[in-house]
Amino acid sequence: MPGIVIVGAQWGDEGKGKFVDVFTQRADWVVRFQGGSNAGHTIVIDGKKTALSLLPSGMLRPGVKCLLGAGVVINPSSLIAEIDRLRAAGGEVSPARFMIDRDAHLVLEYHIALDRAREARLGVNKIGTTGKGIGPCYEDRSQRTGIRCADLLNLSAVYERVRNHVIEKNKILKFVLESDTQIDFEQLWSDLESHAKLLAPYIGNGSAAVYRALKEEKNVIFEGAQGVLLDTVHGTYPYVTSSNTIAGGASVGVGIGPRMLDSVVGLAKAYSTRVGEGPFPSEIHGGIGDELREKGHEFGTVTGRARRCGWFDAVAMRRAVRISGIDSLIVTKLDVLTGLKTLKVCVGYRRGSEVVEDLPALTDEYKSLELEYAEFPGWSEDISQVTSWAELPKAAQDYVRAIEKLAECRVEFVSVGPDRKATIAVNPTPLLQGFLNR
Repeated sequence: MPGIVIVGAQWGDEGKGKFVDVFTQRADWVVRFQGGSNAGHTIVIDGKKTALSLLPSGMLRPGVKCLLGAGVVINPSSLIAEIDRLRAAGGEVSPARFMIDRDAHLVLEYHIALDRAREARLGVNKIGTTGKGIGPCYEDRSQRTGIRCADLLNLSAVYERVRNHVIEKNKILKFVLESDTQIDFEQLWSDLESHAKLLAPYIGNGSAAVYRALKEEKNVIFEGAQGVLLDTVHGTYPYVTSSNTIAGGASVGVGIGPRMLDSVVGLAKAYSTRVGEGPFPSEIHGGIGDELREKGHEFGTVTGRARRCGWFDAVAMRRAVRISGIDSLIVTKLDVLTGLKTLKVCVGYRRGSEVVEDLPALTDEYKSLELEYAEFPGWSEDISQVTSWAELPKAAQDYVRAIEKLAECRVEFVSVGPDRKATIAVNPTPLLQGFLNR
């Protein structure tokens, strides 16, 4: 094959986009398997930033084929706008190299309205969604009432279904959520007709295409969105996303058997961040947390929201490794820690005399957690231009080795900057080294 799954091993924003892009220099396919336009990734090539939210990172590599899998929920207007932006920047987007799985579901205007109205009604108890309609779209999929990309190929057949959806959603908005927002069916339908004409050439059987590619021993990268600690089942529920972000989601979200996946690579920052609401045990309030946010440019690609920052959490990382079957880690943003005299890593949780081995199941249980930290000396040398492991300061090497030991997972690479070239091999397997050879 091989089939390599790349997931975020924290709460998202770990740098997946950059490394999917790096790996695609040897890839034949890049496949997005879950999430929607609530996920964002920024890739830097020769100093030029490109922000994507739906299109797979492989779209920036000429000749690489890309798929939005069946597990992705797609806002058609957002996707069309992104295609237009990429073309304007000189990128190629054609049916010959980009496919949308026919079974992927569509995020429509009423999903977005419901999402925002619910958050507004919850007030201080809000989940912290991006308001992009992702959750309500996945709800419709689970209730077997969703509209799929395949429906765009025969749109007239779902006219009454969509009309009835609008009637139902408008009643929920007005009488249940007490929102003033109402969806105009005629406008929505007109937009759908326009979207169908533009997107129809890209719609196909993604599962079959990826299966054939793997059987032909093509190199396939499966790209996750968000992070595994936001998984709808295994994350910090209820402050999670609405899809399966763990590596197992690649099999379900694309429609191939798990035995066709050869390796799972986890991306983790050298510290921790989280955007939005929800538990964050190692969060740093003020001081160093603010410094990390500024130095690391920790603001959401999609929403622009400031990310909460904290120390690396080895307990949470061990959970991520376990639930996603992560074989190896890539540690990103090591350069952001430059200049800190002392670095901390959360090595354990306690509740009084009780050792807590894992992230708690209930949100209220986090309030009584006591965190144990190990401290490591920092470094002052600028490492942003370093190109080899031997050139890194000993303190930086020791810190990475400590993360490797505490996370109980091999670190294969570290990143010292956003550019493709700012990647340093630590202990790579032949499989990943082959992908990264330039």
